[in-house]
Amino acid sequence: MTTPTRTGIAHLPLHYGKAPPWLFRRMVKLAREITLAIVIDFGPEEMLRRLSHPYWFQAFGCILGFDWHSSGVTTTLCGALKEAIKGLERDLHLFVAGGKGKTSRQTPTEIENWAERTSLNPAPLVYASRMSAKVDSSAVQDGYQLYHHTFLFTSKGAWAVIQQGMNETNRYARRYHWLGEALSSFVNEPHSAVLSEARGEALNLVAGESDPARTTITEIATEEKPEKTLAHLKKLKSLNLPPRHQILASDLHPDSLIKILLSTYERQPQDFEQLLGLSGVGAKTIRALSLISELVYGVAPSYRDPARYSFAHGGKDGIPYPVDRKTYDQSIELLSQAINKAKLGLSEKKEALGRLNRVMTR
Repeated sequence: MTTPTRTGIAHLPLHYGKAPPWLFRRMVKLAREITLAIVIDFGPEEMLRRLSHPYWFQAFGCILGFDWHSSGVTTTLCGALKEAIKGLERDLHLFVAGGKGKTSRQTPTEIENWAERTSLNPAPLVYASRMSAKVDSSAVQDGYQLYHHTFLFTSKGAWAVIQQGMNETNRYARRYHWLGEALSSFVNEPHSAVLSEARGEALNLVAGESDPARTTITEIATEEKPEKTLAHLKKLKSLNLPPRHQILASDLHPDSLIKILLSTYERQPQDFEQLLGLSGVGAKTIRALSLISELVYGVAPSYRDPARYSFAHGGKDGIPYPVDRKTYDQSIELLSQAINKAKLGLSEKKEALGRLNRVMTR
């Protein structure tokens, strides 16, 4: 079986609450067996490819019995997966760092700890973790505040990111998928698939058509003196701009941006990716430079919304039916038995998994 390597964005209703303990324990067990089956037959890199595909990720959550369209499937599934492979990371050559809220801020430390134990250079992985978060919070401004960041990687340095943002106004959460092997640039179309139930307006500086805007923004930040940039920004505050911006011109205070603009001018980043990666350069700084780029220099960024997504299944909330605990436990046991036969010859092992599939189908 070959699996698409497309990555993208999922758009889910914002649901509160968490999986009950009886379900989460089973999710951990079944996630472990499924992960073992995939890694044994296809390798850890294939697990990254599948998790980075929004449809497959959603289906995985459904198989584990979670709500088919809840925002909680992201945090719960990532948490269950991290718990599932605990103690097996070196055997699987697969590692999971980060998580929800405060745990997400521990991602660089967790990456470095695992890298130290496996003689892996952590720098490219830490950079990928930081830049993927920067892009989805500052370069793509769609009204969603990131609150979950899970970084997965292998002993060969392959990586994937699953992160999610929350929009309290429309009560939706948006999930962003990244796959390192499919990435040619952090700032030019890094998401190769974009899916969601609804479309809105967003500042998308990583769209291909935003390339002139990225160049102009970098030039403004490095070649113009900060005083000139601030003068442009003060003029913007008197305009009546269309309501497409989640961060309005009225939210941008020139005086509060002076330190950041002085820093970018002094440090002279060579391109938009370096500018975006600078400490202190966040959504408001990027928005301000984008507005100046558009108004003063006539270089408009893309406002194409990177979202269109839909998927359906049932689970925790009884839709389309309540989780059948007995069947769930049988599935875990059957899959576990199949995995334990992994020491058999390849053909025998695949035959065992084929029998398991036929049992599950019945």
